[in-house]
Amino acid sequence: MLSLSTCWNSHRYHDGRELADEARALGFEFIEISHGTKVSLIPGLMQAFDAGVIRVSSVHNFCPSPVEVLIDAPDAYEFTSHRLFDRERAIKLTHQTLQTALRFGVNRVVMHMGSVPMKSFTTKLEAMAQAGEIYSRAYIDLKLKFVTAREKLSAFYLDRARAALNALLPVAEKARVALAIETRSHFEQVPNEREMLTLLTEFKDCPWIGAWHDFGHIQRKANLGLLDHAQLLAAIAPKLLGCHVHDVEWPARDHRVPLSTGGVNFDQLLPLVPQGIPLVWELSPSQRRAHVIEGLGKWQDKFGR
Repeated sequence: MLSLSTCWNSHRYHDGRELADEARALGFEFIEISHGTKVSLIPGLMQAFDAGVIRVSSVHNFCPSPVEVLIDAPDAYEFTSHRLFDRERAIKLTHQTLQTALRFGVNRVVMHMGSVPMKSFTTKLEAMAQAGEIYSRAYIDLKLKFVTAREKLSAFYLDRARAALNALLPVAEKARVALAIETRSHFEQVPNEREMLTLLTEFKDCPWIGAWHDFGHIQRKANLGLLDHAQLLAAIAPKLLGCHVHDVEWPARDHRVPLSTGGVNFDQLLPLVPQGIPLVWELSPSQRRAHVIEGLGKWQDKFGR
């Protein structure tokens, strides 16, 4: 199923009904209600949903956005934070997101799990790749240093992510809404790919915890030589609950209209995705409406609806 994330157009509206009308006019039957969706937009989205104007494929934590956070900041409160208040606030906000999902008849919530507090080596590697240094000795040395440092910090912060999932699991099971752990764009974030496979193995028999594959995020890491995109997608496919679909302009400018830059090999990757799960176009607000319409036409000609 194709869906459009409200992250693309929610900033342009004060009425959620108008937001839903635009998505439907573009040709999307489904939307994902994204993080950053203001609470003032929810009543209009409810009206559109109840009237059958739009259906909802998924909800992205935190939704609605925390009232005390004035910008779109899905990582304002992390399950891995060293601050107890932040961890507890993240749990409480996720409870609210699960209620939002119930209201819209949704059975999956997209989750950011947190990060490891360390210097952003990913940003440095991206800058070096952009400068054409990806095969240099300096690049390779920095990447090895980064991976080694990140691995030393893994266990503690993975434990915090695991604890959050275990705390939320009874609520998710009662609501019958699955928690979908998103693949992230920065290697400092949790889970990295090894950690994702660890969590999916631990929860392999639990229908309420799975994976959410972000094509653009993982392509960014693949561009840095940190992983093989197809290999990872094939490994998590049995527990996959949905995908964020967007293209990447080398090496790290993501959230572009699919099939617009050639940065993601959808011909190779899309057959690895199980049938019937949401394919959510998660686009930057900078992507122009005409380009979205053009891209959707190309996508439907190539892959169908």
